[in-house]
Amino acid sequence: MGNLFDFPFFLSTFGDLARVVPVTLKIAAVAMLASLAAGLAVALARIYKVPVLSQAAAAYVSFARGTPMLVQIYLSYYGIPLAMQFLQEKYGWTVDVSGIPAIVFIYFAFTFNVAAYLSETIRAAILAVDKGQMEAALSVGMSSLEGMRRIVLPQALAVALPSFGNTAIALVKDTSLAFMISVVELMGEAKILGARGLRFFEVYVAVALVYWGVCIIIERLVAAAEKRVRRFEGQSAVRPA
Repeated sequence: MGNLFDFPFFLSTFGDLARVVPVTLKIAAVAMLASLAAGLAVALARIYKVPVLSQAAAAYVSFARGTPMLVQIYLSYYGIPLAMQFLQEKYGWTVDVSGIPAIVFIYFAFTFNVAAYLSETIRAAILAVDKGQMEAALSVGMSSLEGMRRIVLPQALAVALPSFGNTAIALVKDTSLAFMISVVELMGEAKILGARGLRFFEVYVAVALVYWGVCIIIERLVAAAEKRVRRFEGQSAVRPA
């Protein structure tokens, strides 16, 4: 049967895993930033009840939250090339669909999924800000856009930041699904190393520790950011005379 746990092999895997940590972090960072922008747009469309867009946004959020991330990855991986091929044949596009890297579909699928959750977080945070803040901003000559940007959103950020941190941590862990379409990130590299050495348990323990370490760092960064935001909370608020 051999050793129950091959400690030297376990230690040797960390170097290989460390080399793909940037891939995991890049996927999470790109998806998070894109999701924040998309989530804000969806949240504002629903808050201001923009005709058509509000209903479309609600349907999108329901679908994205009601279907598994893995299904959305497959829909992106197989659906986007089909759609582009159709447009290519119909309108004569010259896009080489086969040349699109698999990681592009991962970015799209992760952004599609995470933006739906962030939109609800952002919407709740904005609605949590006292309406009097916007009224006060308008009373001192600010436009609605300026009041939203300078008064409401900074206060909403303080409310939403803990949820943003939780979403970022969940996103880092969900990047393990990227290997399903051959994007080699942390979990993909772990599977390759385990198959190469036929010692899967040691590799999975190692990759669990790496994920844990990355998530602890994110937790600390979010906690520091939250402390800083809370420190200045209320300073951007406009108080009616």
